[in-house]
Order: sequence, then C-alpha cells, then structure tokens
Amino acid sequence: MNKKNWWTIGIIIVVLIFSYFTLTNDAPVTDEEVAKCLGDNSVLYTQLGCHACETQQEMFGDNYQFLNKIDCFYDKEKCVGIEATPTWLIDGEKYRGVQSVEKLKELTGC
Repeated sequence: MNKKNWWTIGIIIVVLIFSYFTLTNDAPVTDEEVAKCLGDNSVLYTQLGCHACETQQEMFGDNYQFLNKIDCFYDKEKCVGIEATPTWLIDGEKYRGVQSVEKLKELTGC
C-alpha cells in the first residue's frame, strides 16, 4: 500500500469514530418509576411546536407517557397564567423552561 491509501484509510476510520460518538445518544432516559412519580406530583404544560418541550420530552423517552401533561395548543383554557412552555407546576409553584430530572425529583420528592 502506498502512503495515499494509508491516509485515506486513516481518514475513513476517524470519520467513522466521530460519526459513532456524535450520532449515539448517551443521554440517560428517565426510568418508569420516576416518571410515574413525577406524573403524580406535577403538571407539565407544553405546546405543539415547542422545541424546548421536545427537549424535555427526550429526557423521558418512552416514559414521557406517564407525565401529567397539558398541551396549551389544544387546551388553551387550561393554560391561563402559563406564559411560556415548557412550564412545570409543582406544589403551586411554576418552573419555566426545561428542567433537569434531578431538579424535578428534588422538587417533587420523587
């Protein structure tokens, strides 16, 4: 093999390694028990087309279904006083923006 072939192989290997690490989602997904507890102890106000809401949803993966959610696009009357989405309502307090699962666990006692 000549020098040019080695460079080509090296570049291909670097691209493959880079692709693997950038395309692999290593973010942990919240487990079902925590999601159910959060669903029992909070309300999540979201809205269709909200990118931050999608980010919040990704933190829960398939367990997002266990959260107590209100979509303000469809249920505007239930969202009076909600100025931004996502907003979490926990013990009468509003928490605007994407919240970490750890913070939500702390706020709800889950």
